[in-house]
Amino acid sequence: MILPETLPLPVAPHKAGATPARVAGPRPLLDRLQPAITGGGFELPDYWVWCPSVIRAEDGTYAMFASRWTKKLPFHPGWLLASEIVLATSASPEGPYMYHSTILPARGAQYWDGKATHNPRILRLRDGGYALYYTGITHPLPDITPGEPFEFSDPRVVAARASKRVGVAFSKSVYGPWERLDEPILLTRPDTFYSFLTSNPAPCLTPDGGVTLIFKSRRYEGNVHGRMLLGVARAPAGNPRGPYTVLGRMEIVGPRGEGEVEDPFLWHNGASFELVAKDMTGALCGEYHAGVHALSRDCLDWTLAPQKKAYSREVRWDDGRRDALGSVERPFVLLDEQGDATHLFAAMADGPGGFQQMTRAWNACIPLA
Repeated sequence: MILPETLPLPVAPHKAGATPARVAGPRPLLDRLQPAITGGGFELPDYWVWCPSVIRAEDGTYAMFASRWTKKLPFHPGWLLASEIVLATSASPEGPYMYHSTILPARGAQYWDGKATHNPRILRLRDGGYALYYTGITHPLPDITPGEPFEFSDPRVVAARASKRVGVAFSKSVYGPWERLDEPILLTRPDTFYSFLTSNPAPCLTPDGGVTLIFKSRRYEGNVHGRMLLGVARAPAGNPRGPYTVLGRMEIVGPRGEGEVEDPFLWHNGASFELVAKDMTGALCGEYHAGVHALSRDCLDWTLAPQKKAYSREVRWDDGRRDALGSVERPFVLLDEQGDATHLFAAMADGPGGFQQMTRAWNACIPLA
């Protein structure tokens, strides 16, 4: 559930001797990118794979939570009807990651997340357990049949999009079992910027033990939805189940005014918040659909980092290739136990751009120097 009040976001003071994440350190993230690992990351031949989220598991292996759905459906909007969150594991952060199990499968239309799960983001909690944030989808219509033609106007697609809500599952182990809640943690509210949907959670454990998360939203405009907006919500210290209070909209201001970003990865460096996100227009970082890096004290008002571009859609590989990819998005920064950034993960797709001409979608790993 959420509370209607808008409260100030507590920001912990920087403690002497604390080690902040090095992403905004002496070397910009863009300058630290090493060649991407050929054959690393996670890919399944018969599935679209998206949304990487990686953590070092309790047994020392690396656990990647990802979204997948059959290639017998188009990439978009197939994910709205058939995505499921899976676990893949590797002995090293670079991979290759091997499919382990389906963590959050479909479980029936009566549940808020009963038809599809998407956008996983994993957090290790202070008690040693795990919280897996995600987008849940349901609708009261028959399931899509793989290979069945359908359009964006299909009633199942329309209903699925309108049902998107942010939720969280809990486990003592990355391998499960996972406790799924009967309600989402971010409901929609009339007359707000999130009256139509909530989705794409980007959670962050703050120094005081609370959870701050950025989420994607849309509002109703008559009988249709408006443009994408990003909001900020917070759960108090020690209460990752909530309640989550929506604090307001977040904005990133660049030289040409407010920018538009999607799919941020959010973290706290001990003194302030940082994010890496997909620049929807290129107005912030200078490259269309590349990554932008921004900084904030309160997670609401953001300014560009000194090196505003975090990554490009042109990717260098460790076999010497350079690819201009159709998509490099859903960024995820792996932090070690000292809070240092060690690897950048991203969902990648071939093709000229957009989701209609791609033939591959996979999660890749880019080491950081």
